Amino acid sequence: MTLLLGIESSCDETAASVVKNGRVVLSNIVASQDALHIEYGGVVPEIASRAHIERILPIIKEAIAAADITVEQLEGIVVGNRPGLIGSLLVGVAAAKTLAWSLQKPLIAVDHVIAHLWAPILSGATVEYPALGAVVSGGHTSLLILDDPASVTCIGKTIDDAAGEAFDKAAAILELGWPGGRRIDEAAAKGNPVYKLPRPKTKGERPDFSFSGLKTALLYGVRGNPKKIHGKIVFPRKANELSEEEVCDWACSFQQAAVDSIINGIRTALANNTVRCVVTGGGVLANTYLRTQLKALALEFHIPVYLPDSSYCVDNAAMIAGLGFHLFENGHREPLSLNASPRGVAS
Repeated sequence: MTLLLGIESSCDETAASVVKNGRVVLSNIVASQDALHIEYGGVVPEIASRAHIERILPIIKEAIAAADITVEQLEGIVVGNRPGLIGSLLVGVAAAKTLAWSLQKPLIAVDHVIAHLWAPILSGATVEYPALGAVVSGGHTSLLILDDPASVTCIGKTIDDAAGEAFDKAAAILELGWPGGRRIDEAAAKGNPVYKLPRPKTKGERPDFSFSGLKTALLYGVRGNPKKIHGKIVFPRKANELSEEEVCDWACSFQQAAVDSIINGIRTALANNTVRCVVTGGGVLANTYLRTQLKALALEFHIPVYLPDSSYCVDNAAMIAGLGFHLFENGHREPLSLNASPRGVAS
């Protein structure tokens, strides 16, 4: 039996988890910072890193207590050290190195974007390789070929906004609030896709993504084409002039266009690569329409598509510990000189 402690602090979730043998989650504690950033309409890096400092030790203690183990029973400490906000990452890395040194336990580092693709395994999936990985989150929209859980090649990614970022901006345009993904999903469920919005596609053969044009099309559709008056950009309409029905219809139209772009990218990747399954992860995988379309894609290509449970879509430490188990079993160890990096394999 191998018990590993995972630590995650790449953005605005402070998380710790104890996982047995890479699959059995004994505890999964996540402290969200939504309340701290909501008035700013997005994550403020300095506020995020300060909150991590305040929360990291209590969250680790809570994860160990919830797992009903002692720290001495841990066989290793796993930390997501890349990619992410550098100030936030440094808090988790410092905590992990301190624990590893004080307990004389091995230290393992993982790329938290790749770790998202371990999330379906925590939900019982048996992934066969090579696999196509699709990470769709607030900071990343990436397509990866996985030769094994930790050996990946990026074959496509966003060239501008990530999908989750686009959902947040769409919610801001419609004045639905932040975080935007859940609010767009909820509004879309009450609307119809009556407005025509683009499905952006990048040039070339790579299944890359682009969401900035879609966001701009939504902005102009909702508020009209802007004009420059006395040196200022002025829109003819305001979002608060829309009826509730119109807001929901715009949300539904945006959501369908964004999801279609994601599905089209995955469809292109499947047509050009030989894989045994599709494995997915990231916060946008909580979107109900995306999940429905991925299940339809599985039927279209006659290939398993593995989705994470909603509790493992957000950044969490269970996926960190899970991927760490694979690396631990294969002899990976990090020196105490380990540092954080804002960039990762899929960045």
